[in-house]
Amino acid sequence: MKSDVTIIGGGILGTSLAYFLSQITSSKVLVLDQSPQVGFHTSSRNTGKVHAPFLYDPEKKKLFAKAAKAGFEMWETYSKQKNLQFKKDGVLEVALDEPGIKRLEKYMSWGEQNGLQKDEIILLDGTEVKKQEPEVVCQKAIYCKKDASVDYGVLTKYIMEDAKQNGATFLLDTRAESIQDRKDFLEIKTNNGVIQTSFLINAAGGMSIDLAHQMGVRTDLTDIHFRGEYWQAEPEYRHLTKTSVYSVPKHPEYPFLDPHWIVRSDGRCEVGPNAVPVFSPYGYTISENVRKMPSKILEMLSSGAAKMLFDSQFLSLASGEILSSLSKTVMINRVREFLPKVDPKKFKHRGTAGIRSSIIDKSGKFVTDAVVTSGERSFHILNYNSPGATGALPFAVYIISQMKNKGLVKVEKDQCGPWSFGKISELLVL
Repeated sequence: MKSDVTIIGGGILGTSLAYFLSQITSSKVLVLDQSPQVGFHTSSRNTGKVHAPFLYDPEKKKLFAKAAKAGFEMWETYSKQKNLQFKKDGVLEVALDEPGIKRLEKYMSWGEQNGLQKDEIILLDGTEVKKQEPEVVCQKAIYCKKDASVDYGVLTKYIMEDAKQNGATFLLDTRAESIQDRKDFLEIKTNNGVIQTSFLINAAGGMSIDLAHQMGVRTDLTDIHFRGEYWQAEPEYRHLTKTSVYSVPKHPEYPFLDPHWIVRSDGRCEVGPNAVPVFSPYGYTISENVRKMPSKILEMLSSGAAKMLFDSQFLSLASGEILSSLSKTVMINRVREFLPKVDPKKFKHRGTAGIRSSIIDKSGKFVTDAVVTSGERSFHILNYNSPGATGALPFAVYIISQMKNKGLVKVEKDQCGPWSFGKISELLVL
């Protein structure tokens, strides 16, 4: 099989790339994914939130912040077009102590710098919070109106169908096993045959670093995988709050989030996610982690991630996350700090776990923003995590714009769905 552009990864970003490329270029677009359906992993195993950009440092996470801001309007427009649920329910970010309050003040500043209007993000004291959400206990909180709930798995499937109608091809249950440069094209050997492509986009999520390394790209980086787990609340808690409630992370320099109280688009409530270190981007089971553990530890020891293995604070936090995985009570009690009415005994079913992969540089530090880098015939999207689903549509436009500027793709039309390619590109200029 031959294609002009092959995208490895059928998550929400890879599918969004196919959606735009199939509309505004004449390229023959092919998407490969080893899963049985698009959006099978992190894209549908998340909180389902369309995040407002007050959580993102406008300097260190500039690209994520811009994509999140544009993404809200784009997902709202697309959901209306397809008659899909887009529940504008807002979010509360609560602080329980003085350090948390200082963090909220920083978030307020970030939100304004990232373009939120003063009436969209409000700082409340504990009494004002009680008036809005009587069951929530905190010292202060940010109430952000510009936050919404959706089902990203469903959205990804609709985006795929639009891309297919525009000529894109999706090969599911198809795993890229090796990639060779054949001078005039790249040859991708898969479990279902051989593909020749003029250009490759690596949007493989948790496998993106491995794929980049296979092609000799960004070998200075490595990744660590974290499994985010959820517990489902019983129906009696369905109306405990109107909005989702997040607590300020105690250690924002690490990807360990204190579990949230999540109100999903269909009204279901959950507690989660934690962040349990695992050895595979598909490390949902013990057997998968045991299988991948030796090679992953060797990889970490030979990279900047080795410093994490000897970082006492990281190990202490990781131990706490593992404990929250083993003990439902430990996990639910974290939420009881601000929502004391919840009872661990009334959580009987686990939700669907997802895995997030974070990039570590050679100095052993977590990379904060997305990493976009190119090879001779390839473009690699690394460290594209939260708020990845929120920003997927505009970020896809950004990637195509970068490829266009490098002469790697020819954009022949400006209109892409209900949007102007040029106008969306301008919103993400750094």
